[in-house]
Amino acid sequence: MKLYPLFADLSRRAVLVVGGGGVAERKVAALLAAGAQVTVGAPELTPQLQRWVRQGRVAHRAGEFTPGWLDYVWLAVAATSDRALNARVAELAGLRRVFVNVVDDAELSSFHVPAVIDRAPLVVAISSGGAAPMLARLVRERLETLLDHSLGPLALLAARLRRRIRRRHPDLAARRRFYTELFTGPVAALLRKGQAAQAAVAAEQALRAAPIGQAGSVVLVGAGPGDPGLLTLRGLRALNEADVILHDRLVSAEVLELARRDAERIEVGKQAGHHHAAQDEIHALLLEHAQAGRRVVRLKGGDPFVFGRGGEELEFLRDHGIPYEVVPGITAALACAAHAGVPLTHRDHAQSVRFVTAHCRDSLDTLDWRALAQERQTLAVYMGVAGLEGFREQLLAHGRAPFTPFALVENGTRADQRVVTGTLANLPERAQAHAVRSPALLILGEVAALAGRLAWFGAPPLGEALAAPPRLRPLRTTPAACEPARRRA
Repeated sequence: MKLYPLFADLSRRAVLVVGGGGVAERKVAALLAAGAQVTVGAPELTPQLQRWVRQGRVAHRAGEFTPGWLDYVWLAVAATSDRALNARVAELAGLRRVFVNVVDDAELSSFHVPAVIDRAPLVVAISSGGAAPMLARLVRERLETLLDHSLGPLALLAARLRRRIRRRHPDLAARRRFYTELFTGPVAALLRKGQAAQAAVAAEQALRAAPIGQAGSVVLVGAGPGDPGLLTLRGLRALNEADVILHDRLVSAEVLELARRDAERIEVGKQAGHHHAAQDEIHALLLEHAQAGRRVVRLKGGDPFVFGRGGEELEFLRDHGIPYEVVPGITAALACAAHAGVPLTHRDHAQSVRFVTAHCRDSLDTLDWRALAQERQTLAVYMGVAGLEGFREQLLAHGRAPFTPFALVENGTRADQRVVTGTLANLPERAQAHAVRSPALLILGEVAALAGRLAWFGAPPLGEALAAPPRLRPLRTTPAACEPARRRA
């Protein structure tokens, strides 16, 4: 079940609560706090509900439920211990197009009451859609420790200054930057220390001193391999400050969901044979938006400096005087290997790792195949699956053993990750048999035989179990062996 998040203004609006016990009492208390005009329908009421009735805060309909109770109400809550009665209330409310919440019955409810973190006027609501209320409460408890109580006064201060801020900063991007500084800088720090008067003075000074306009900039951000949990904190901050996001095709939808909702998203991904935007066009877009004063995030899958053309884009930005910064990401080789249970280096099997890209015949011809065919090293190959046959031929021709293990990781770190294993001799056939598609990363070397034994994420590897690589004598790396190198350094 997917719910549409909604905050309802119930001030001076009629709400019906059917039931007069402890659960109904809790529901009424929350509704009163929201300013609703509450009517409670039940034969008997708790002492607290009776007091609210006597005080005139709550209206009471005595007796058994009748359909007329639902007339002219905005919301209804069924909070009785009689499931059949709750179901009847829900059915009749639906016929009247009245949203109804049936306590502890998600199937009968057309709206759900979330767990709430109150930093009024800032409110955070958490819902599991009725599937796991205790989990929603656990999340609420954790967030309570993260959200300082000074956020409420900070929101009120921003509300008081809102019109003046809009006049001072008519440009949306500049206004957003001012708010970011207001909410994260000295003003917020003073409120956390309980110094409200000093915070108000600091906000006034910032408003008067802030420049009217600021130059645009570009942040080159590595999005990682796809799992949004692997995005860095700095990358997340950049996404939430962006006005424009230029993203590659392989950036996952889950990562893009973490960005500001109103940021403009432009896909500029390149795929072999189907370029959405040439590199020159990407450069032009970066320049256009940065010169317009916008904060641009250039979001790249993996790490922007590992086969991501990040260096080319920084050279272009520098030549045109555009301020920039770089937020590295977890490159696919590291992430896919980790999620496939394959250590890229191992004391007994591989003392080095090479990152290689081989997307087409031209790129295959430029590689140092004699060096790549050496044993006791791992090859992490960023490539289109269409080039596997040529890759195998070159390695075999230069002396790599045909029984060398491989692990081909498709959609690494994502929910649909697949790992296909085999040996170099049958690499393209194994990939074709399992219809492996891009994005896929090839890990070739003795360590790939560990994929079956060390797998921990997703489905088990597809393929026959590979024999564990023989234990080779590790290279000597004792302090004595390293001493000459240190002296030379």
